Amino acid sequence: MDDGVAISLLRHGMTEENQRGAYIGWTDVSLSTEGKGILKRNKPCMKTVDQLFSSDLRRCLETAAILFPNLPIQKRTAFREMNFGLWEGRTYEELKQLTSYRQWLDDPFHCHPDGGETFTVFEKRVVAGFALVKDKMMDTNAKESVIVTHGGVIRLLLSTICNRSFFNWKIPYGGGYRLIWTKDDFRRGDKCMSLQEVPITENQRG
Repeated sequence: MDDGVAISLLRHGMTEENQRGAYIGWTDVSLSTEGKGILKRNKPCMKTVDQLFSSDLRRCLETAAILFPNLPIQKRTAFREMNFGLWEGRTYEELKQLTSYRQWLDDPFHCHPDGGETFTVFEKRVVAGFALVKDKMMDTNAKESVIVTHGGVIRLLLSTICNRSFFNWKIPYGGGYRLIWTKDDFRRGDKCMSLQEVPITENQRG
């Protein structure tokens, strides 16, 4: 629609640490060879993008560069994943004997990783970063923006915007959702009028 404004939230591609199930909130790792290949074969089908924002961690910056090679990337620390503190780089099997880890699994909104972020701190950081993106879009009259970030960040924003449980959202690597507002609703700070999965191109052979 001509008076529409949209923000797409895309998850970074797969890393080796993701493949082994490790927590890597603030750990700065690159995409795996397989992850890069999947992104190159399955790119999101999107119209012209005016602005591209990204978490400042490598896996997101590499994803943004692969999917949108001709756009400058605006780095934002606000869009980092939750900081898992002393649990960074470790898996469920390595942590399951810790009482603090089991407590966090049972109540992740009130317990927090050892030496890591509370959910409240994580939420405030991400929501504030999203508000700044909206402000910049209004200041520059941008109509279409993309944020390349992490699964937890996308779940948080979607649960906040759409009033749906944090854990009910499934976000594949390299996939995500497109939020659409009318220009007036966007400026007023109203809820988005439409939510769509970002379509992905079919696999390209050869």
